[in-house]
Amino acid sequence: MEIWVADLEQATTTLGWIFESLGYVRAEEWSGGASWQGTGEYLVLESSPDVVGTVHERRRPGLNHLAFCAGTPENVEALTRASVERGFTLMFADLHPHAGGPDHYAAYLQNADGFEIELVADGEVSKR
Repeated sequence: MEIWVADLEQATTTLGWIFESLGYVRAEEWSGGASWQGTGEYLVLESSPDVVGTVHERRRPGLNHLAFCAGTPENVEALTRASVERGFTLMFADLHPHAGGPDHYAAYLQNADGFEIELVADGEVSKR
């Protein structure tokens, strides 16, 4: 998955950090981007001169959010706290950790550029 961003440094500080926290390994880096390798997939953050606009709007057609398996509920909470310390906003805070429904344990986070990340506790993905 390749994600175009307006500010590569900002995206690397937030999204790149969360990729690494979830076990992705930084694989490559070039002047306009970087990639992180997973177990069979890879994620790319790239800032191109062709990027239009400065903030991602998740409610427009295209990418709404990325969801990741994040381990136990305790792991989800630890990553959530660390993410907020790094500039993410906890979305739907009044419903956390069940914003996705009473049987779905997850955190919904958004960085300053408008990208949403969902951190899902083990066993919760199959319930959706």
